[in-house]
Amino acid sequence: MINSIKWSISIAVITFVLAAIFSIASNGILHGVAWGTGLIVVLIIVFIGIFFDMIGIAATAADEVPFHAMASKKVYGAKHSINIVRNADRFASFCNDVIGDVSGIISGTATTIVIIQLTVNLKLGQSSYIDYMINVTLTSFIAALTVGGKAFGKSFAIRYSRDIIFQVGKVLQFLEEKFHIAIIKDKKSKKKSTINRRK
Repeated sequence: MINSIKWSISIAVITFVLAAIFSIASNGILHGVAWGTGLIVVLIIVFIGIFFDMIGIAATAADEVPFHAMASKKVYGAKHSINIVRNADRFASFCNDVIGDVSGIISGTATTIVIIQLTVNLKLGQSSYIDYMINVTLTSFIAALTVGGKAFGKSFAIRYSRDIIFQVGKVLQFLEEKFHIAIIKDKKSKKKSTINRRK
């Protein structure tokens, strides 16, 4: 129970920080740029959300067993893939709830900025019929792309969960070896270290 509360608080803090970073970065990029460039930025944000949502689903769908055979042969990324599957609940929560949801919120805000830029560019009044149609069309397009993309990503993630997690495992091992950034730690190794300390 205490661990769940700590995890929830840590996720809330991480979400706040990432949302602030995403918001500042997107607003900074969109400030003063053409609406076409702004739309590309919005699409990038949407695809980031879809990509991480797909990874989160793959983590919950992947089976740990195939990676053990690969780890026994010391295949690069296999051990990290096992750690992802063992921590699938938290890993999926971070990918889907944190990155995915933050991307959705920021893309909505960014879309509003693009609509304003387009309205100004076309010299339309905010209460004009064309401005209203642009608003509805662009917002609906981004929403449809987000939902449709995530639906496709989930199907793809479930079907190719092992391959996706294996590639992510390689990336995590690379980050740990080259930059000493450990994204996920093995639960069993934690238990062993705790037992050794007690002894």
